[in-house]
Amino acid sequence: MSLHLVPAVMGLGPTELIIIALVIVLLFGASKLPELARGSGRALRIFKAETKGLKDSDEKISAEQVDDDVIDVDSPRRDDNA
Repeated sequence: MSLHLVPAVMGLGPTELIIIALVIVLLFGASKLPELARGSGRALRIFKAETKGLKDSDEKISAEQVDDDVIDVDSPRRDDNA
């Protein structure tokens, strides 16, 4: 019976995660990692803001369409022949 102290991330064990981290450090160098993390954070923040903006605009458009589709029962009906 073995204890799993580190949860598996996408089926990867702790040994594989350490190897991946070492390869990343070797490829980019330790001095570039904070810069890469900062850039990734900015990109994710921008992406999140843009997707939120798209959702808000979709909701606004659908609300306008519902308002246009609502028929006012109290107003007299227009006849095209008159």
